[in-house]
Amino acid sequence: MRAVTWQGKRKISVESVPDPRIEEPTDAIIRITSTGLCGSDLHLYEVLTPFMTPGDILGHEPMGIVEEVGAGVPDLMAGDRVVVPFQIACGNCWMCLNALPTQCETTQVHGEGMGAALFGYTRLYGAVPGAQAEYLRVPQAQFGPIKVPEGPPDDRFVYLSDVLPTAWQAVAYADIPVGGSVAVLGLGPIGDMACRVAQVRGAGRVFGVDLVPERLERARARGVETYDLKSFDSEKELVAAIRDETDGRGPDAVIDAVGTEAHGSAAAKLTQQAAALLPRAIGAPLAERFSVDRLAALHTAIDLVRRGGTLSLVGVYGGMADPLPMLTLFDKQLQIRMGQANVRRWTDEIIPYLTDEDPLGVDDFATHRVPLDDAPHAYEMFQRKREGAVKVLMQP
Repeated sequence: MRAVTWQGKRKISVESVPDPRIEEPTDAIIRITSTGLCGSDLHLYEVLTPFMTPGDILGHEPMGIVEEVGAGVPDLMAGDRVVVPFQIACGNCWMCLNALPTQCETTQVHGEGMGAALFGYTRLYGAVPGAQAEYLRVPQAQFGPIKVPEGPPDDRFVYLSDVLPTAWQAVAYADIPVGGSVAVLGLGPIGDMACRVAQVRGAGRVFGVDLVPERLERARARGVETYDLKSFDSEKELVAAIRDETDGRGPDAVIDAVGTEAHGSAAAKLTQQAAALLPRAIGAPLAERFSVDRLAALHTAIDLVRRGGTLSLVGVYGGMADPLPMLTLFDKQLQIRMGQANVRRWTDEIIPYLTDEDPLGVDDFATHRVPLDDAPHAYEMFQRKREGAVKVLMQP
């Protein structure tokens, strides 16, 4: 089969690799019909390279048709149309039964001290072959895949794999009062969708911050009060402008949908780049013990949110030695929630919104649809924020 493979920093290629096969009774084989390119994939492209191995298959946002199932998968059959969550979880352990499948005790990557295994996301999360491919082996298929109806195009359902539950959890964790206010930092796919989810869940005012014109325009067209970071001389001015709209306090909640690749912090950027350039045997231990994130977005979120408010961190962070303003966090009495989305925790709440009325705008959410063989260009375009790329779907 053809698959998108990691070959080095900023080097992606589409290669012929062996077809996946059933290895355990709880496996299924899915023929991929659509698969997304996620902002998290760009961390592998740029920052998390010490944890990658040439030839790793990328991707974790798939849907498709069941081709084959193992004997331990009673509720799927060949021909079923399914969406596959990005994490791999059993559905039966204590963590899964308590709505935390990202911490699944069956698939936790104990050797790395990490949570549940993820598709296509470094050795830290199990080095499981990813979903930007023609076919995918799905472990724990008795729990993970979400059956969806025939008829509507893939765009209606594919975001159940990651974008929708990640944005939904970000808003749920933000704990926005009904009629209250939230600021979303970063209007990429997750931030954009988080704005939409906040609106349908009853937020009174939604502020969106970014510096890419196309992203700002998309959000503005859906009623988000947008702020172009480039129009302010400093982030302090941005914070002041939004505070002026919230009685001088700041919004009730702030969602950081940017994560580690925020602009700013030249020293942190240099550290990330140095670790990525070192041989993996040296760079990986350095990154694990001493890595730091570029924290511009997080510091802005801490400054912006009102006292007693909530920070919801949905952008990926990977630092182990990040300096944090603990005095400010303590003094402002902030609540902070974060983590990978617990996909199956939220999907039953989301599916009723995937109707013909399309209140979340999923049908035209993708800005680009490309063949799988165009993946190298898609990665470069998305990483450099060119050609109006906000969300890219690939079709094998």
